[in-house]
Amino acid sequence: MRLDLGADVAELTAAIVDIESVSGREKALADAVEEALRPLPHLRVERDGDAVIARTALGRAERVVIAGHLDTVPVNGNLPSRVVGDRLYGCGTSDMKSGLAVMLKLAATVPEPTRDVTYLFYECEEVEAVRNGLARLAASRPELLAGDFAVLMEPTAAVIEGGCQGTIRVEVTARGARAHSARAWMGVNAIHKAGEILDVLRSYRPRKPVVDGLEYHEGLNAVFVRGGVAGNVIPDECTVTVNYRFAPDRTLADAEAHLRELFEGFEVTVVDAAESARPGLAHPAAAAFVAAVGGTPRAKLGWTDVARFSALGVPAVNYGPGDPPLSHTKDEYVEIPLIRDCERRMRAWLTAG
Repeated sequence: MRLDLGADVAELTAAIVDIESVSGREKALADAVEEALRPLPHLRVERDGDAVIARTALGRAERVVIAGHLDTVPVNGNLPSRVVGDRLYGCGTSDMKSGLAVMLKLAATVPEPTRDVTYLFYECEEVEAVRNGLARLAASRPELLAGDFAVLMEPTAAVIEGGCQGTIRVEVTARGARAHSARAWMGVNAIHKAGEILDVLRSYRPRKPVVDGLEYHEGLNAVFVRGGVAGNVIPDECTVTVNYRFAPDRTLADAEAHLRELFEGFEVTVVDAAESARPGLAHPAAAAFVAAVGGTPRAKLGWTDVARFSALGVPAVNYGPGDPPLSHTKDEYVEIPLIRDCERRMRAWLTAG
């Protein structure tokens, strides 16, 4: 399918939605994006796997990166797209094909922005990090992510969300001793001992630190419990998997140390982790974006790829027309007026003196 970059941004969103691009199967959409951008004389376009990178080279004093992922979660009977009133329904409408449409419209219709722009469309954000296209580019082509500031078009209901929380998942293990359940006193029940782990979680009071003017709300929760051998055996092991979402005033090392202190006396094994990202709203390029887009920024309560930009020293925010609670749902939709509003505000930013 060909993408008409002259179409209204809502119509363009529908066309993008109708090109199925479940994680790992983004090629058709990447092809369509590349085909639409290649003819534009003001852009230098290149392809890296199923990532498409389009850049201006106007010699401006500042470069910004606008990024968005091409993939969606699996389709759930929600294609093709459909319009009901002011809502466009379909897989990926909110997360984040409406954001992609805004990117494409800006790339096509702002040939001489007041700052150089890198438009970056990448694959495999909705799956395990090892497949993430932005992570691949950060490792192999970091120059493509270079800039003074970055905007990730994640769904935020057109409100600037600064930085992101970090996340760490650990397995906290209680040990015991096996015995026949008829002679339970001869063993040590590890599941019972794990109650101490749950006591820590029940009594925990999450921090709400203010970082660069934004209030974050941390979370510490059990997400899995594994234990037990057989119906007549006292278990000698019980593992509680704990997820900690931490604010960007803590590093990943800080977060791990905090968990080890909380669960002192138990085995703690890290199974997954990702750094947080500070908002960086004090940076002049970020301040200019906030001034042009308007509204009151808020903290990103979750992890996003802004952390990858932060790791490269590029301050970044999340900003897109989709609504986060609608992401990945069967009845996913985006408010059409928000798509147009988002395009208008970002156009004002890219053309501001």
